[in-house]
Amino acid sequence: MSRNFAIVTGASSGIGFELARIAAENGHDLLIAADRDLDAAATKLRALGVEVDAVEGDLATPEGVDRLLAAAGDRKVDALFANAGHGLGHAFLDQDFADIQHVVDTNITGTLYLIQKVVREMKARNAGRVLITGSIAGYMPGAFQAVYNGTKAFIDSFGWALANELKETEVTISILMPGATDTDFFDRAGMSDTSVATGKLDDPVKVAQDGYNAMMKGESEVVSGWKNKIQSSIANVTPAPVLAEMHRKMAEPGSGKR
Repeated sequence: MSRNFAIVTGASSGIGFELARIAAENGHDLLIAADRDLDAAATKLRALGVEVDAVEGDLATPEGVDRLLAAAGDRKVDALFANAGHGLGHAFLDQDFADIQHVVDTNITGTLYLIQKVVREMKARNAGRVLITGSIAGYMPGAFQAVYNGTKAFIDSFGWALANELKETEVTISILMPGATDTDFFDRAGMSDTSVATGKLDDPVKVAQDGYNAMMKGESEVVSGWKNKIQSSIANVTPAPVLAEMHRKMAEPGSGKR
């Protein structure tokens, strides 16, 4: 009997790698993707006794997503972990627009393109599970991280909507909403000197396990970590200008040195 097959994006490190590891430990052969070198990740995952194919490419582009789908071939996708994404710190007016566009295209455009392609096939055979990595950042206006938070607000909302559209099928959509997690996210986003980056960060192993468990149960969402659950609940009843000021204190450049 063939094993289940999973696609994991953003799998070179952090939450994405841990999701791939958990899927492998639960008997999934893998197709992993990222815009960074995947050799080390693939080697570790193959040591778990599963087949692992890797595609290095820019999932912000249709061409990058098409390369990933071509690598999947005609294999039935049992689980899709749509985890690829990255942030961008500093003031919006100080950012290069090419960097802004890449965040939007990675976090939203490429993610939606991949999900539509894979989930159409899932719906046709009435089976499949999807875990989308959103963020509790989607609950807050992200002063000094405005574009990233905006993309996560979109992704959170999109995931809930798609889950509802598919509620009468056997295809499940789950949204994983982590808080600040101990990955290379902040270094890549140019936020290593911020208060949020220098504070206590969540363990990506636990975050990934929370997401995987929610997906397997068919739950529509999971906020990982009790502190993040409290923060997201507070955000629902707090005025947006207050939330923006709170976020400023966490994400303003240099705030971690004060």
